[in-house]
Amino acid sequence: MNSAQKYLKPLIILVFIAFLPMGAGFSTEIRSAEPGPSETVRAFQSALLQIMKEAKNLDVQQRYGRLAPSVKKSFHFPLMVQIASGEYWKQATSSERIDLVKAFQRMTIMTLATLFSGYDGEVFKVVNEKPGPQKTTLVGTELIKADKSKIDIAYVTRPFKNGWRIIDVIVDKGISELMVRRSEYRLTLKNDGIPGLIKVLNGKADELASN
Repeated sequence: MNSAQKYLKPLIILVFIAFLPMGAGFSTEIRSAEPGPSETVRAFQSALLQIMKEAKNLDVQQRYGRLAPSVKKSFHFPLMVQIASGEYWKQATSSERIDLVKAFQRMTIMTLATLFSGYDGEVFKVVNEKPGPQKTTLVGTELIKADKSKIDIAYVTRPFKNGWRIIDVIVDKGISELMVRRSEYRLTLKNDGIPGLIKVLNGKADELASN
């Protein structure tokens, strides 16, 4: 299925945080009752797979609505946006930070809702879990297609007060998706700052929704 191949370039989403101080404004206290790293990833992939199976009966806005709760619960968007916007995050006002997180989150979910628009027998499988840098845990998974070919997808997870959350995705042992976004946003941030990036992200989400 084409949507499976397109998984190489979505997200929203999405870094090893060796350059970011541990804690960076976010509590890392974790509740023991919360699901662990692999369970968090499985829950997200399960929701995504269900949407793929039902996609033919749902338009993009409906897929967005169905995906939103799981994506919001699985990913830690405030930290992801802080990393993606780099030094500009420190310069932003509280209101700008809130709007940027909302725009980044909206664009990420809309991208997933747009790309995952069908199902052709794909299966997600968690294959390993291992320690990463800065107290992160890497959850290795495979997207197994109907022809038995596989796409490696590694999720970078980290514990927060409300449980384990995904903060980055690495596809086919390549470059961090979040670092790709950081690079893409650099020029907009340099020229137009945080307000400019908010406008770009919302514009992209609107474009995806209209298609």
